[in-house]
Amino acid sequence: MDTKYIRNFSIVAHIDHGKSTLADQLLLLSGAITQREFKEQILDDLDVEKERGITVKARAVTIHYTHEGEVYELNLIDTPGHVDFHYEVSRSLAACEGALLLIDAFQGVQAQSVANAYAAIEADLSIITVVNKIDLPVTRIEEVLEEVETIIGLPPDEALRVSAKQGIGIHDVFKAIIKHIPPPAGLADAPLRALVFDSKYDNYRGVITYIRVKEGTLHKGQTIKFMNDGSKSHVIEVGQFCPKMVSCDSLGPGQVGYIVSGVKTLGDIHVGDTVTLAENPAEKALPGYAKPQQMVFCGMYPIDATDFEKLRDELHKLSLNDASFTFAPESSDALGFGFRCGFLGMLHMEIIQQRLEQEQEIDLIQTAPNVTYELLLTNGQTQLIDNPENVPDAGQIQEFREPIAKTAFIVPGENIGTIMQLCADRRGIYKSTEYLGPLRAQIVYELPLGEIVYDMHDRLKSATRGYGTMDYEIIGFKESDLVKMDILVKGVKVDALATIVHRSEAERRGRSLVKRLKKEISKHQFEIALQAAIGARVIARETLSALRKNVTAKCYGGDITRKRKLWAKQKEGKKRMKQFGQVEIPQKAFLSVLDVAKED
Repeated sequence: MDTKYIRNFSIVAHIDHGKSTLADQLLLLSGAITQREFKEQILDDLDVEKERGITVKARAVTIHYTHEGEVYELNLIDTPGHVDFHYEVSRSLAACEGALLLIDAFQGVQAQSVANAYAAIEADLSIITVVNKIDLPVTRIEEVLEEVETIIGLPPDEALRVSAKQGIGIHDVFKAIIKHIPPPAGLADAPLRALVFDSKYDNYRGVITYIRVKEGTLHKGQTIKFMNDGSKSHVIEVGQFCPKMVSCDSLGPGQVGYIVSGVKTLGDIHVGDTVTLAENPAEKALPGYAKPQQMVFCGMYPIDATDFEKLRDELHKLSLNDASFTFAPESSDALGFGFRCGFLGMLHMEIIQQRLEQEQEIDLIQTAPNVTYELLLTNGQTQLIDNPENVPDAGQIQEFREPIAKTAFIVPGENIGTIMQLCADRRGIYKSTEYLGPLRAQIVYELPLGEIVYDMHDRLKSATRGYGTMDYEIIGFKESDLVKMDILVKGVKVDALATIVHRSEAERRGRSLVKRLKKEISKHQFEIALQAAIGARVIARETLSALRKNVTAKCYGGDITRKRKLWAKQKEGKKRMKQFGQVEIPQKAFLSVLDVAKED
């Protein structure tokens, strides 16, 4: 197809502003899906996306739309809105020439609206402002357009007004895309260069690679080369997403689609790689993507040790499909063999865990999450720590540094004082306040990432009755008075419960944690001492008194089946427990560190 009839665009917005609904409406009006499919949010096909009502993975789809007698090929990439998945947004924008900035007609410009709009501007994309949900009983359209001009700098007179749910103004969106978004550049007869922007694993066909062709033409049956490692493979199938996978003969400049090349090894495809032809290769690879930096880590261990290999295979597949997720094997005295997993944030972590437990039916024990710390040792070396258990003795540490995030809050004016107090309690450094209108303001703080990831989002929503939003970016590491706090159960350190805390919070956090553990750990037939310690100094202690329990004591004589039922019930209660020494520690106890942080 001639490139002048191709448009590549993305939809970016804050969470819940209607991206997926607008994408489905574009598909419906172009005839790509039926009315029944429209009601199912067809692009959000993961179980976790349907259950939570959010987009987790970016989706590519090709739409054919007729305008003034000409058929245009519109390649849409639907993107997530949550801050944890900002990396998915940046990858999608690299494959586009334009973006629809979607804004709720009542909520207006939110934190992720600003972050994603700036990402699109930095990527040099043509931006079309779309005000969605104009059918709501109460809207603030004029005020919202003023916010767009004030905060983002886009002209309000060119903004489109639509209702994705009711289908109002959708044809104007099609016309604006064709008019304002430039066609892709690239020559059909140049050496092939195609950007790998995503991939997924199919149990029957192997790795399916999502590509955006920048230059040249790719035909079915050709031999391609991945420029990252020089590996070659034969193209079995070429196709596009319409929205289901539909094979075609070739993909030309500007087109978005997929290739099936029989690659079976999970690590052979790299997001950001460049695909070229083996016979006539391109001289220079495309820029690709900056590597995402995981900042939240936790341990994941299978409850059943026989699931270890299955868990490793599924983590491999997830890391292939999600470049911002990493994992490495580790072992724990308390939990056995498992994996240390890295995430962009807490929601990202919850999604991965939910997909493993629901889609793959793997029962997991997950340790409390923690962020990455940087240590300057006395020998002059710098060390990154993502597991509290790896922190060396205090005598070897010259500086203990924690990650700092520049955090922007957009909140109602009446809640400014509450949010400033919330940030001050979490060791935040005030930077600026900017009023976006008579009713809303943007407050900027520098906060330790460890104080943000646990529950700052929940606290913000509670304090502002749901109207406040936040966005953050890591700006570096800063020295702080941090210590490693160990938890001892019956005199033995439980490595999976170790945590890093600020020294001023250590005693209070330690007391809260051992009290929580006392509730979570069931009584045994012997006394159990629960202690929190910094080095050799115990800072808090609780004692779990002894208990003797015989579940069959009430069964006097009679049928053995009654006793068997009681024993089976007792065994079921131990299912999500792990034996440590002589003390059984339940799964909930390993998340006590997180729960205590939320209570604080």
